[in-house]
Amino acid sequence: MKKSLMLFFVGLLTVIVLAACGEKSQTDVVNALEKKIEEMSGYKAKGKMTLETGSEPQEYEIEIWHKEPDFYRVNLKNSQKEQSQMILRNDDGVFVLTPALNKSFRFQSEWPQNSSQAYLYESLIQDIVNDPETKFTASETNYVFETKTNYQNNKMLPTQEITFNKKDLSPATVKVMDTDRKALVVVQFSEFEFNASFDDNAFDVEKNMSSAQIEIPTMATGDNESFAVKYPLEQPEGVSLIEEKEVETENGKRVILTFGGGDKSFTLIQENAEIAAPASASTSTYVNGQPTDLGFAIGAMSDNSLTWTHDGVDYMLASEDLTEDEMLMVAKSVQGQTAK
Repeated sequence: MKKSLMLFFVGLLTVIVLAACGEKSQTDVVNALEKKIEEMSGYKAKGKMTLETGSEPQEYEIEIWHKEPDFYRVNLKNSQKEQSQMILRNDDGVFVLTPALNKSFRFQSEWPQNSSQAYLYESLIQDIVNDPETKFTASETNYVFETKTNYQNNKMLPTQEITFNKKDLSPATVKVMDTDRKALVVVQFSEFEFNASFDDNAFDVEKNMSSAQIEIPTMATGDNESFAVKYPLEQPEGVSLIEEKEVETENGKRVILTFGGGDKSFTLIQENAEIAAPASASTSTYVNGQPTDLGFAIGAMSDNSLTWTHDGVDYMLASEDLTEDEMLMVAKSVQGQTAK
């Protein structure tokens, strides 16, 4: 009896010591994260995103602005090449800007509420809250959560590991993993400012287009007269290249790749991206589809096609057989590899 009583007091003392040390439980941390979102007016963040979806890693600089309740500005810039894209959300809708081509596209979309976003603070916390099987660990300086993702059109990346700084609950790193637990997308935050202030036109389309073009000037006509044809490194099992055709257009060459095999087929079209005239800077083209983050670019996904622009080249992937998962797999494997 004395031994049992002693063990009880030892256990009680351990609980008291842990409490005194300030160790928080998973519930405590999740509650604190939710409170952080409720109380903040927005944030500014900077970081680096690394993609492991091609034959070699690709790095992108990312800058994120968010103003409550639903204004967003995400700037994605290639670290090695002078190219960038920006996604904006304001009272007029969701816009994707490609400054080097002087183009902006407008979407009727619920982005970013309709899917996981590896670089948006509130999206990460929402994924943690929504997953009843979330795993939690704590180190001396960080809180780490492992949770399911919520990618509506990409089931190939089911898991993510999210690390927060203990000091202020700002995000440190996010690793999005495939079914083999290999990290294919890694976001490393270098700066994070809660309750940041914004200018009145911080989320204005024309203002952001002009500012981005100062940093990355609009391409001159003819800059990309010839481009290297790219081929997908991945396609559904049994599918292979059947035909390659090149045709001349007013804007240069257009390459049409036809793939087939089994019960799957698709077409991949590549051509020089047309540079919009300065007079059209204030006009955004409406796109019927959802903005889709490919990592290296922001594309538009519709029922039977996926379009995107990268490095001065327009791509269109069209198929009546591929699932959205398969279309994403093919599209992501086109970039980051050498032409045949």
